[in-house]
Amino acid sequence: MKVSLFSTCLSDILFANVAKDTLEILERCGCTVDYPMEQTCCGQPAYNSGYLQEAKQSMKQMMKAFRHSEYIVGPSGSCISMLKEYPAVFKGDVEWEKEAEAFAAKCYEITEFLVDVLNVTDLDSSFKGKVTFHSSCHMKRLLGVKEQPKVLLRNVKGVELVDLPCEEDCCGFGGTFAVKNSVISQEMVSEKSRHVSETEAEYLVGADMGCLMNIGGRMSREGKEVKVVHITEILNTH
Repeated sequence: MKVSLFSTCLSDILFANVAKDTLEILERCGCTVDYPMEQTCCGQPAYNSGYLQEAKQSMKQMMKAFRHSEYIVGPSGSCISMLKEYPAVFKGDVEWEKEAEAFAAKCYEITEFLVDVLNVTDLDSSFKGKVTFHSSCHMKRLLGVKEQPKVLLRNVKGVELVDLPCEEDCCGFGGTFAVKNSVISQEMVSEKSRHVSETEAEYLVGADMGCLMNIGGRMSREGKEVKVVHITEILNTH
């Protein structure tokens, strides 16, 4: 199976190991992976800030870059959910509507792809520790991906997965929301940090680097020793 890797901005700039782990996981599952060098931002920051024309430029570039891909897989529920919005953005556009529909149909978040497309629930991974999982808003509400990452984590040898209280609650990041509504955002992430502490977990695991960066930053400022890791970092241990 041929898969194109969408690395996302945060992985490309700050968390290169996440893109690497994603690629290696796909290869371990027998996929042939390519990396279109012409890929760019999904367009979400500009789109959410109301800069529609600027967002469309990024979106068009993404569709061109992945035009010949069979599957497009990325390590971010938030970014993949934006790619899934392209048909709505280009609805009525004679030139781009059909391409946006075809493009969106090929896009998957990594755990969604593993479980729902490849039917893989056990990667024969090994990782020792007590972990709790933060499910990002876009991933669970827009993509509908909620149980897939937990299924994969439960099958990792040595992992003790404990439920996160008020798991459905937002961490307060929301991209530009954290900047435009900083006071509210700080209260939300403080509450999330308290909930993580209640689990007594050694590791906070998530599938969106923006959320992990936000929660991890808060816990670090509070002097907490909980380690923050992307789910691919655990799944790629063997």
